[in-house]
Parts: sequence; C-alpha cells; structure tokens
Amino acid sequence: MPGVIVDCAIYREGRRTDCAADFSGALEAARTEGHSFLWLGMYEPTEDEFALVRSEFALHPLAVEDALHAHQRPKLEVYDDSLFVVLKPITYDVEGDTVTASELMVFVGDSFVVTVRHGRASPLAAVRRRLEDHPEILRHGPGAVLYAVSDAVVDHYIEVAAELQVDMEELEAEVFAPVRGHDTRNTAAQIYSFKREVLEFRRATGPLAEPMARLQSPGVPFVHDHARPFFRDVDDHLTRANESVEALDRLLSDILAAHLAQMGVRQNDDMRKISAWAALAAVPTLIAGIYGMNFNDMPELRWPLGYPAILALMALIEVSLYRLFKRRGWL
Repeated sequence: MPGVIVDCAIYREGRRTDCAADFSGALEAARTEGHSFLWLGMYEPTEDEFALVRSEFALHPLAVEDALHAHQRPKLEVYDDSLFVVLKPITYDVEGDTVTASELMVFVGDSFVVTVRHGRASPLAAVRRRLEDHPEILRHGPGAVLYAVSDAVVDHYIEVAAELQVDMEELEAEVFAPVRGHDTRNTAAQIYSFKREVLEFRRATGPLAEPMARLQSPGVPFVHDHARPFFRDVDDHLTRANESVEALDRLLSDILAAHLAQMGVRQNDDMRKISAWAALAAVPTLIAGIYGMNFNDMPELRWPLGYPAILALMALIEVSLYRLFKRRGWL
C-alpha cells in the first residue's frame, strides 16, 4: 500500500527495527518477545486498504468506521482489545488568518499502536523522531506513544492560541484606533471571520478535556499507572489552551459589541450634523418663501432697505445658529 503506510517499525526495548509487510508476523513477534511493540502509521486509507490492518490487529468495527470516515469529535473509546483516541491537530495560517483542523486517530493495544491521520496537520513524524532519540521513553510501550502524541498536539494548541492572541490584539487596536476609515463593514466582517476561526479552534480543544481526564484516572486499559501523571500534565496544558480560547472568544464578543456601539455613536454624530445643516438651510428658505408669496399688501415690500435688511437678518440668524451648533458639538 504505497503512500498509505507512512511508517512501520517494531520497537524492542525502545530501539527501532523496521517491520516487514506481514503485520501479523511482526505483531506476533512483538507479543512473544515482550518489551516490544509495533507502531504502524497510515495516511487517509480507504476501506479496502485498511481491511488487512483491521483483521490483523482485530480492531473494533465501530472504531474502524470512525477512523476511515473521519469528521469525528475528540474522544476516547475503550474496547476489549484496544483503546481508540481521536485527536484534532490544528494549524494556523498567519497570512490568511485561518485555523485548519486535521484528524488523528490512535489505536492502542497490548503490543501495538496504529495511527491514522486525515489532513495535513500532523505532529507524528516529529514525535516519532523525538521518541526514537529517547529509547528510555519508548521502553514504556504503546502508552508512551499515546502520551507523546497527545502532548505534541496539546502543546501546539498553546502555540496557536498565542498566535491568535497577537492577531486579536492587532484587530482590537484597529477597532479602537482614534482615526478610522469609512469602511466599517469590512471591520465587522473581520471580527466575525476571526470569531469563526476561534470557534474552529474551540471544537478541537473543548471536547478533548473529557478524554484527557479519563486517561489520568485509574481503570483505563493499556495505560500503566506510571503514565497517569504524564497525562495529568497534558490535561493541565489543555486546560490552559481552553482557558485561552474562551478568553479570546469573550474578548471578540466584547470587541464586536464595542464596534457596533461605535457605529451607533458615529451614526448619531452624522445625524446631528445633517440636522444642523438642514436647520441652517431652513431659515433662509423660510424667509425667502414668505417674501416670495404673491400678495400686494406685505410689510417692507416698498421699503428701499428691505432687501439688504432681509439679507442681513438671514446672515445674522445663520451665524447665530452656526455658533450654537458648533458650541454644542453638532458641527
């Protein structure tokens, strides 16, 4: 299955040995030797491509269905012969301000680990290299691999949360800048778009809290007692990531409310200015309209100074209104 199997190795006392295509033989050898386990990594296998793995490792049909079709929430399922853990690694494109979630399924048994990933974001290669440089960790078996993968995924959550925090502060500075452009719709769209990215991040981190809590508790098979404190450390990091994403979500809601309030204040200012200019235009219009009526008997019609007097009255009223509106901040 070229391209589907990313890596396959048997780890004896923490030391790597490449495995052959016969998974059954390699798994039997790992179980017979003791202190050994098989780690098989796959990328987006089809049902036919995964059929051999399913039969050789005796994986549960429900877990296999989830691993093949993806689109799962982070979770932990306990079956008779294996654990099934779903993780959602994420990447953040700083240029496009987009959060992209992938999926990583981990099967853990007595002498094997099978990882199936969907999407581009994956820490598996780096985790495998790091573990192979520390065979004393790999000696603890499949549970150590599950811890290392979970720890890498959760630690990256904290890094992404820090990057989102920086971008959120830039957006906040733009919203509260003293001098702003006229395109307020673009700012609102940016806030909504950023809020959607935070929601995508939250879908990856929030549901993972319950599986991490279970992994640090007694009673979960294939996880030794000495590994539980390490999962507690992962859970602490996950709590930090969840607190960060919740704080980001609240701040974005506050920024959006402040932006909408600013738009309302700005519209009120515009309406005051329009009303003030309308009042300035109404006074001469009113006077000119009165003296434009076709009546013979009207005061000052035959007065030689009537025309300049009316113009002076209009100017006086206009100046007075302008100063009044200016003093009250309407203009």
